[in-house]
Amino acid sequence: MTTRDITADQFNDLISENEIVLVDFWASWCAPCRAFAPTFAASAEKHPDVVHAKVDTEAEQELAAAADIRSIPTLMAFKKGYLVYNQAGALPPAALDELVQKIKEFDIDAAIAAQEAEEAEQA
Repeated sequence: MTTRDITADQFNDLISENEIVLVDFWASWCAPCRAFAPTFAASAEKHPDVVHAKVDTEAEQELAAAADIRSIPTLMAFKKGYLVYNQAGALPPAALDELVQKIKEFDIDAAIAAQEAEEAEQA
């Protein structure tokens, strides 16, 4: 699978309709973003079961603001619609691969249940 460029109109549907989504917030003028692009594309090829989306922060300024992007590149990861990773900076290939594996292994249902139990206890 290849990376796909997404817009604000596509963002929420993409996150909610796919099990795991990685989102690379980038800009064409950003040298670290351009350097990270081949690593992100290689990850998309290696992990076809994970959606690899790219958001051009220049073209999608409102989405970047809504996502509170303060530095680029910023990588966000969502699992079953929940944000599970959010960090600025380009990752080397091995670190990105390790992140994808950890997200695949992460039991989001257990984390949600634990959070709900904690919230109920506090109420």
